[in-house]
Amino acid sequence: MGAVTSSMAAKFAFFPPNPPSYGVVAEEGTGKGKLRMTEVAEKDNVDVLKVKTKRGTEIVAMYVKNPVAKLTLLYSHGNAADLGQMYDLFSELSIHLRVNLMGYDYSGYGQSTSKPSEQNTYADIEAVYRCLQETYGVKEEDIILYGQSVGSGPTLDLASRLSRLRAVVLHSPIMSGLRVMYPVKRTYWFDIYKNIDKIPLVQCPVLVIHGTADDVVDCSHGKQLWELCKEKYEPLWVKARESKEQYRSLWRYDEIGCFVQYQLFQACGSKGLRMDQSFVEGIFVSQIMVAKLPSKVTPAEMIVFARRVENVIMNFDLVHASMASTIAQLAGISLTELFA
Repeated sequence: MGAVTSSMAAKFAFFPPNPPSYGVVAEEGTGKGKLRMTEVAEKDNVDVLKVKTKRGTEIVAMYVKNPVAKLTLLYSHGNAADLGQMYDLFSELSIHLRVNLMGYDYSGYGQSTSKPSEQNTYADIEAVYRCLQETYGVKEEDIILYGQSVGSGPTLDLASRLSRLRAVVLHSPIMSGLRVMYPVKRTYWFDIYKNIDKIPLVQCPVLVIHGTADDVVDCSHGKQLWELCKEKYEPLWVKARESKEQYRSLWRYDEIGCFVQYQLFQACGSKGLRMDQSFVEGIFVSQIMVAKLPSKVTPAEMIVFARRVENVIMNFDLVHASMASTIAQLAGISLTELFA
């Protein structure tokens, strides 16, 4: 019975687009290639990779480079999309969040080989994470994991095993595979994606996003997972049915951007940099000093600060890191460039 139920849950979990929305043309001798997708322009800042997993699968990944990025987003998409359908969104997120972004297709999705399964997705994200470190030199503490829907499974599996991650974002996450299908109160051995048991093991800040009228994964999944977070961040409950347009608007201008910027502040603090917040009519920032972020600054205060900076940052001049106590007038830079 358990094996049958687990198989049913797995079939419910994976719906790879058929046919795939893109193709890959490999460049000789490099393992890299070019995505070929209808009505999508080729971009110079996008690398297309074929990555081997420990289970023998060759998965396709794309790495979007942002020249001012200090953090990298590793994105695990939902169960009914592939890289071709996520391509434009990944490019937008990289620009608006000012991050490098690594996206990938699970085994059996897009042009990735083999078949989709829970264990394959764990191997998939691990291989892409290793690629970030070995190919691009990205450190664990500069990575934010982002898991959407079923993507919350591999995201939390990896996050539960890494102690120095910068942060995790869970977008319409599931408590477990069976809990999406049945209102079970306990975790059975044959269940898949046992996120409810793994999230207490995550050591970094977690942002949970969920639509209150989500009719695929009930909002109770997101709320329960948030309650179990060790390091909670103010959740985002979207009071409407989930839609790409609503989430894109929020991604660009509000909570997710602030969450990423707050993690940047934390990263800079851990590296010995502090920004003293002194605004004159929202135009001047005073003092970039070598010190640690003061413990009295709360996440809420830093979010407010990040929003204020984002509102005025395009009017400022670049501050050189050595200017310890000079009031700097900034012009035309992103927030991340303050720490370049």
